[in-house]
Amino acid sequence: MKLSQSIAVLMAALAAIAPVRAQVMTPVELPDPKAQHLQQIHLRTLMEIGTEIEAHQFPYPFYFSRVLDVDLPKMQLADQRSIRFDFYKGQTVLEITGNYYAAYSADRMDSYARLKETFQQVIMPLLQVEVPRFPDDSEFSAFAIEVSHHVRQKMMGVSSEVPENVTIIIPVAVAQKLVEAKSDDQKQAAVLEAKIFLNGQPFSLWLQEGAPTEEWKERNPPDSAKKPAVSETAAVASTPGTPTSPSVSASLMKTSPTPMRIFTQESLSNLQRQNDDAVTRMTKDLDKEAHFLPYAPPSFIGFRQGAYLQLSISTRLDAAAATSRYKLAALAFDEHVSHLVRPLLAYFPQDPDFDGVDFSSMIHVADGSSPLAVEFFFPFRMMRCFATYDCTGQQLLDSGTVVINGERSALDLQVAEGKN
Repeated sequence: MKLSQSIAVLMAALAAIAPVRAQVMTPVELPDPKAQHLQQIHLRTLMEIGTEIEAHQFPYPFYFSRVLDVDLPKMQLADQRSIRFDFYKGQTVLEITGNYYAAYSADRMDSYARLKETFQQVIMPLLQVEVPRFPDDSEFSAFAIEVSHHVRQKMMGVSSEVPENVTIIIPVAVAQKLVEAKSDDQKQAAVLEAKIFLNGQPFSLWLQEGAPTEEWKERNPPDSAKKPAVSETAAVASTPGTPTSPSVSASLMKTSPTPMRIFTQESLSNLQRQNDDAVTRMTKDLDKEAHFLPYAPPSFIGFRQGAYLQLSISTRLDAAAATSRYKLAALAFDEHVSHLVRPLLAYFPQDPDFDGVDFSSMIHVADGSSPLAVEFFFPFRMMRCFATYDCTGQQLLDSGTVVINGERSALDLQVAEGKN
């Protein structure tokens, strides 16, 4: 290879890894093995997120940052790798921290107005970039964003500028509702399901035009009555000029655990009645393609705290004798099940009253061996992502649960289909 070619290859390699250095923490920097694994398998996606956010035109400069409240001249030279997987109260979160160099006037903007401004100018654009790339919560529970802005104020006639930290913890499903919302009311409903903190104090966020009404403030006050202990990070943040560490994984307030969902036979029967027309039409229209089993009509079942429509289907494969169960499952997905996702979605609304579909396939092969039972549990949100070509078949499989002959299995299409 010529010297000029070698230099070109080296420059290309450096350009390829530059986004990781600028925005995304490397897997080896994360102390927890699970976080390392997620960081590794999603590294390219995290790099794409970082690149797209950097290209966004914020009203004021925004920098990814490992610490909060850093002076702008120092920030330009500081470590800007902040996108990483972390943990918050036992939940896995995808976390972004950064500094936003807006300075709001305390005289003109109260805490609600400042919180709303940073949410709309910074946090919402960040969510709009990252949320569509992770359509379900199978791998992590929530998005966590922490941003520092500044507040100009006068104390005893002396002007000063102090940092203020905004933090949001928003479950993946709620974040999807927020970025897909078509109206202000839908956005408001979604944001009220998120945990939002201003300098460590829980807040409810008002998104409508103008200031929140007094009635709304009374219904959704900052949780001052409970007097939560302000985190060490928030306490430091009140001291001008003192850099503060991101506080999501270590020092935010307690959150209530998500209640376990239990589906009784009565609730599943109600789902059956409510969706009977759609299921009947779908079964009739798609029977030639789906090969529904006549002795096992569609029914609703409870699975892993979710309600799923179980569709029992027959899949016939022209596979060689002694083909592995994993390859048979992969072929069944590629050649049969994946082709049912798009037409099936047409029969159910955007937000159905159940969680997903269980494609329960009996796989038959030409050699006459015993059929293989494989169940593909897919969440609706990921099915829609796949249907719009925003997600791959592998991502759809990874988001759900695959059960082969009664045992949960991991299914890598590329690996499985490369085997006998």
